[in-house]
This record gives sequence, structure tokens and C-alpha cells, in this order.
Amino acid sequence: MDRFQAMRIFVRVVEAQSFAAAARELGSSPPAVTRAVAFLEEITGARLLTRTTRSVTLTEPGANYYDDCKRLLGDLEEAEAAAGGAYARPSGTLTITAPVLFGQMYIFPVMTEFLDLYPEVRGRVLLFDRIVNIVEEGIDLAIRIGHMADTSMSAIKVGTVRRIICGGPGYLDRHSRPAVPADIGMHRVVASTGSSAPLDWQFGGDQKISLSVNARLQTNSIEAARKAAIDGWGLVRMMSYQAAPFIENGSLEVVLRDYEPEPIPIHIVHPEGRHAPAKVRAFIDLAVDRLRSDKRIN
Repeated sequence: MDRFQAMRIFVRVVEAQSFAAAARELGSSPPAVTRAVAFLEEITGARLLTRTTRSVTLTEPGANYYDDCKRLLGDLEEAEAAAGGAYARPSGTLTITAPVLFGQMYIFPVMTEFLDLYPEVRGRVLLFDRIVNIVEEGIDLAIRIGHMADTSMSAIKVGTVRRIICGGPGYLDRHSRPAVPADIGMHRVVASTGSSAPLDWQFGGDQKISLSVNARLQTNSIEAARKAAIDGWGLVRMMSYQAAPFIENGSLEVVLRDYEPEPIPIHIVHPEGRHAPAKVRAFIDLAVDRLRSDKRIN
């Protein structure tokens, strides 16, 4: 049995979480899929999957092998694409990672436009509010919000965002608008954070200030925190792009503008040291144009 084909089948079984579903997607039969996985288990000497009547789950060796298969198959696809001329025209699968809300608001629309322009490309948009190692994960491009520290990556700046403090107009009318950062102590605050550690908010302006904030309500969901502010419960701090549509429609109002920290850059990042295929170059060209022309992030 062809080892690379067996790897492709194994990857589909893992992602479909089903032998039968993988067989349907591949246009194969369940016994053929079972034989492919058994073949890999024989040559690796490890049990890769635990199979029950209801589900298929990876064993620990299987999880490591799955990651390796994804990387190897990606390298193989890239080599085949290069030999077939994909470095001259966009084709293959383009995988991008981005922060969740930024990806939903800005990257997904660019990806759908890109796929309409290049029918030979398939897209994958992976949204995480954490830094993903794009080399190890076999990802083509990443959107990073923050100052770049990794010099091994090519980074193209496409905009900036700000950390802002907002409240609903009704709440601010009832409780007054803070004039200086210290006034935050007189307001209810809903904080979007995944940590129970004390909240230290940084302020800019003529004199940089760090203020410990006593948030009465904390959540790990920026959407929930934003809704609480829109509903008039209190103040919230978020990235400017996360609040932009609601500022525009009047649901939120920015306070303490003169004390905002320095803007934070947005970059499109991709690995350096190898010739980027056409799908990457074409997406970068489109994304740079669309993002740099968006007034919410520039």
C-alpha cells in the first residue's frame, strides 16, 4: 500500500472522526479505509486510534503521528505544486490563522473574495486567540496583532489598532464620563480576561500611567463583555476594531481618548527562507490592499 495515500486516509479519518465518513469523503469503502489505518499501525508499531461504536479518538502516539502526517503531506503537496507550476498560478490549499474576532470581521471576507478570484484554491481559516507556530502547524500565513519579536518571519504591516475604553451612552449619561484614568475607580467595569490575576490597565498621553482596576465582572468572552457595556452595565476595555461597528451605530462611546496607549500594529506574517507559492503571494496582495484601505484599522 502507498504510504502517503495511507497517511491521507488516516488524516481524513481523524478529521472526520469516523471511518465511514472518511470513506464517503474519499470515494472509498470502509474496509479499504480500515486496511490503510491498520497498515500504518503495523509499520509504526503503535496503536494510532481508539475506535468505539460511536467515535474514533486518537491515542497519544496517534496524535503525534497525525501532526507529522499533516506536515509531511503539506510538504509533499507543496513539492508537487512546485513541479506542476503552482508557483506560477494560485492553486492548492491556503491555510491562514488569525485572532477570532479579527478573523471573523476582516480575514474571512478577504478569503471568500480570494476564493472567488482563484477557483483552483481551497481555503482554511483557523481562528485562535493565541499565537500559533505556523511552521510546525503547516500554516501558510498568520495575522498577528502586536509588536513583532520573531525576526525569522516576514511581516507586512497592514494597519494598527488601539486599546480603548467604552461605555453605553445611557450608562455614561447616568454615571458621568471619566475625565482622567483615576476616575475609572468610580465606575463599574466588566473585564474581558481569561485570568483571575489583578487587572493592570496601561494609559498613555503626556504621562504613562498603570492603573490597577477592580472589575466587578470578568469574562473570557469579549462579545459578552461588549454586550454588557452596550446594555449599560458598565465600562469595558477592548481593541478598537472589536468596538468599531458599535461606535459607528452609537451603541458605544469611547472615553479617555487622550490617555490611550500607543497604537498596536497588525501584520501579515509568513515564514522566511523559502520561495512563497503563488497562492500565498496572491492572497497577500489582496489582503494588503483590502486591510490597508479599511479606515477602522488605519
